[in-house]
Amino acid sequence: MSTPAQQTCGKGLAENAVLPARLGNLLAAMAANLEVHMKALDLTDPNSRKEYEAYEALVTEIQGAAEQLKKTANRMIGYRELPMGRHDEQAMNHPRVHETFERFVKQKQELLALLEQTAERDNKLLETMGTHSP
Repeated sequence: MSTPAQQTCGKGLAENAVLPARLGNLLAAMAANLEVHMKALDLTDPNSRKEYEAYEALVTEIQGAAEQLKKTANRMIGYRELPMGRHDEQAMNHPRVHETFERFVKQKQELLALLEQTAERDNKLLETMGTHSP
């Protein structure tokens, strides 16, 4: 009977790489959406020019953040075979360890709630857009 492979911090990093990878994909899609919107702006209108400039700056920043998240995810995956180091059990059992993990879990739950909330709105918008397609 084979025993399951030991969980290591390196394996944990690799398993959790999905979070920055997916966030990077989400931000890349957001930047692409802004870029497409920019093409619809009438640049003879001063307000449209301001909007274009705002979107242009945001696209650059968001694309940079997306790329960085993808690099971070790849680095995390690369640590899969990181040898397990010795850990101080007293430090690992400190309340701060539990509190920071609890905060991490809470932030993921809040992100999930936000995505669920905005998904409903976005799906309604998609339906509206579909009825106006040529």
